[in-house]
Amino acid sequence: MTVCLNCGIPADAGFFDESSIVDAPRSGGEAVLARYELHRNYCGVLLYFAQFVQFAARPGRRSDKFRTVGYQWQIRCNGQPRDPYLTFDRIINPWGLSGFPISLRLEEGATVEFAIRQTGPTAPDPLEFVGGRILGRYWYDSAYGGAPNRL
Repeated sequence: MTVCLNCGIPADAGFFDESSIVDAPRSGGEAVLARYELHRNYCGVLLYFAQFVQFAARPGRRSDKFRTVGYQWQIRCNGQPRDPYLTFDRIINPWGLSGFPISLRLEEGATVEFAIRQTGPTAPDPLEFVGGRILGRYWYDSAYGGAPNRL
């Protein structure tokens, strides 16, 4: 198998890029903003995530806030929060900016999700819309499934 000399990822690796913008969750609700399920015998790496919020409209209000009071964000693999993104209450990678790249390993067949949950009072900053995006790579893992395309 041919691999990249810089990062060790197989040369035939594919990309995933999932995103959505939805109404902000209310009353303890949760929204999964982006989700990707690796195929069986495939593993990968999460390379990037982005967040978007739109606060409820009020005249004279600034829209460049980064704290999301009353909301928690999580990146999860197979339903479990993934360190170091166990939970955070602010925008750390704004949508539309290049942000900071990450390299979060995804084990074979993992399901990665980016979610937001309403956890408490949101006043004076209720959110109207929220969005999330995840981007990564995946490849066939011969350690789990043997050589690809065997007869």
